[in-house]
Amino acid sequence: MNSRPDLPKLLLDNLLTAVILLDKHLIIRYVNPAAEQLMGVSARRLLDHALEQAVDYISLDLERLRHCLIQGQGFTDNEVTLVVENEPRSVEVSVIAVYDHQEQMALVELRKIDQQKRISQEQQQHSQQLAARDLVRGLAHEIKNPLGGLRGAAQLLEKALPDEQLKEYTGIIIAQADRLRNLVDRLLGPQRPGRHQVHNVHSVLEQVRRLVEMELPPGIKIERDYDPSIPDFEMEQEQLQQAFLNIVRNAVEAMHGHGTIKLKTRTVFQITIHGKRYRLAAEIRIIDDGPGIPENIRDTLFYPMVTGKDGGTGLGLSIAQNLIDQHKGRIECVSWPGHTEFCIYLPLRK
Repeated sequence: MNSRPDLPKLLLDNLLTAVILLDKHLIIRYVNPAAEQLMGVSARRLLDHALEQAVDYISLDLERLRHCLIQGQGFTDNEVTLVVENEPRSVEVSVIAVYDHQEQMALVELRKIDQQKRISQEQQQHSQQLAARDLVRGLAHEIKNPLGGLRGAAQLLEKALPDEQLKEYTGIIIAQADRLRNLVDRLLGPQRPGRHQVHNVHSVLEQVRRLVEMELPPGIKIERDYDPSIPDFEMEQEQLQQAFLNIVRNAVEAMHGHGTIKLKTRTVFQITIHGKRYRLAAEIRIIDDGPGIPENIRDTLFYPMVTGKDGGTGLGLSIAQNLIDQHKGRIECVSWPGHTEFCIYLPLRK
């Protein structure tokens, strides 16, 4: 009777789920056609390479993967970033330990996170960010009221003091109150949309580039890749300029004096932004090859007061998101070591 030894491989080859088989050294021993399609790379380029060498980046905990091989306990990670040839993919990963000719191996299943799930996550994240922003604004208002009273009292005290030397102390109180008021004003951000007029998005980006290049370290350069077909559209020019400027300046500060920032524009069709479908949108990408955003703050990157910089206030990206929101747009970020990309979508046509 024919035992059909190739049946397992035949089944794996015809699965719609991407499957990768790793040995105990995390060397790729098998990939099915679905895995080739998901990763956009042929099996010939993947086989006999270590997993972390075969991809540009994977956020999966490789120590956990090795532990699975040792202990024989599987696990699932619901959201993993996989980057191959500079193209990021969001996948769900399940790992189980299997035996092949007495050797312990890891069977890795990868399922691309579908569009509906991404939209749901985007809406949930947007709601959380709005709630965080409202909380901070409420707190900022509560601080601002007594701060005004404190400053006023210091001014009255300064006028009543007979000794000029004592006025130095009231001067310190007033100066520190002003500093706190400026911080609170930045926390509150723009309170109302500006006046929208028809402008060209590239003229806004060029203004940002000129402003940044005046203070740019010699080891950093800015490249441009513009799509001239993007039509002029209604915008509040200064607000968009501020949003782009905040992102570009963050990139400059993160790059430690050397690297490249790319400003890239394209048009995208049939895109959903905050639950609404648009036939046409402008896509603005701000890309840098710096060290990447620390993983522990990626999920809360746009929250007020969240920062990876020493001495930073964490307001730049929060304000940028607020300004993009006022244009009914969306801003998102992907990052891994050596690559950070902010993508802004601005609707053009419903």
